[in-house]
Amino acid sequence: MSEIITVGLDLAKNVCQVHGADASGRAVLRKKLRRAQVLEFFGQLRSCTVAMEACGGAYFWVMRCG
Repeated sequence: MSEIITVGLDLAKNVCQVHGADASGRAVLRKKLRRAQVLEFFGQLRSCTVAMEACGGAYFWVMRCG
Protein backbone atom coordinates (compact mmCIF):
# COMPACT_ATOMS: atom_id res chain seq x y z
CA MET A 1 0.00 0.00 0.00
CA SER A 2 1.21 3.52 -0.77
CA GLU A 3 2.05 5.84 2.10
CA ILE A 4 -0.96 7.82 3.31
CA ILE A 5 -0.26 11.55 3.23
CA THR A 6 -3.76 12.96 3.77
CA VAL A 7 -6.78 11.55 5.60
CA GLY A 8 -10.32 12.85 5.26
CA LEU A 9 -12.65 12.07 8.16
CA ASP A 10 -16.42 12.32 7.78
CA LEU A 11 -17.85 12.49 11.29
CA ALA A 12 -21.10 10.92 12.43
CA LYS A 13 -22.67 9.87 15.72
CA ASN A 14 -21.86 6.17 15.41
CA VAL A 15 -19.96 5.35 12.19
CA CYS A 16 -17.27 7.60 10.68
CA GLN A 17 -15.96 7.33 7.13
CA VAL A 18 -12.19 7.53 6.56
CA HIS A 19 -10.57 8.24 3.20
CA GLY A 20 -6.77 8.12 2.83
CA ALA A 21 -4.82 9.51 -0.13
CA ASP A 22 -1.18 9.20 -1.18
CA ALA A 23 1.10 12.03 -2.37
CA SER A 24 -0.43 11.96 -5.87
CA GLY A 25 -3.97 12.24 -4.46
CA ARG A 26 -4.89 8.67 -5.34
CA ALA A 27 -7.23 6.94 -2.88
CA VAL A 28 -5.37 4.21 -0.99
CA LEU A 29 -7.74 3.71 1.95
CA ARG A 30 -11.51 3.73 2.41
CA LYS A 31 -12.84 2.50 5.70
CA LYS A 32 -15.83 2.72 8.04
CA LEU A 33 -14.99 3.12 11.71
CA ARG A 34 -17.27 2.88 14.69
CA ARG A 35 -16.82 5.70 17.17
CA ALA A 36 -14.87 3.43 19.55
CA GLN A 37 -12.37 2.53 16.78
CA VAL A 38 -11.39 6.08 15.73
CA LEU A 39 -8.69 6.75 18.34
CA GLU A 40 -7.12 3.31 17.89
CA PHE A 41 -7.04 3.76 14.10
CA PHE A 42 -5.30 7.14 14.26
CA GLY A 43 -2.95 5.89 16.97
CA GLN A 44 -1.61 3.27 14.56
CA LEU A 45 -1.41 5.61 11.55
CA ARG A 46 1.82 7.36 10.61
CA SER A 47 1.93 11.12 10.93
CA CYS A 48 -0.16 12.79 8.21
CA THR A 49 -2.55 15.65 7.53
CA VAL A 50 -6.09 15.01 8.78
CA ALA A 51 -9.03 17.00 7.42
CA MET A 52 -12.48 16.80 8.97
CA GLU A 53 -15.73 18.62 8.48
CA ALA A 54 -16.46 21.68 10.57
CA CYS A 55 -19.22 20.63 12.95
CA GLY A 56 -19.85 20.27 16.66
CA GLY A 57 -18.38 16.78 16.68
CA ALA A 58 -15.10 18.02 15.18
CA TYR A 59 -14.23 19.94 18.34
CA PHE A 60 -14.75 16.78 20.41
CA TRP A 61 -12.34 14.78 18.24
CA VAL A 62 -9.71 17.52 18.12
CA MET A 63 -9.67 17.64 21.91
CA ARG A 64 -9.47 13.82 22.16
CA CYS A 65 -6.70 13.42 19.57
CA GLY A 66 -4.82 16.67 19.84
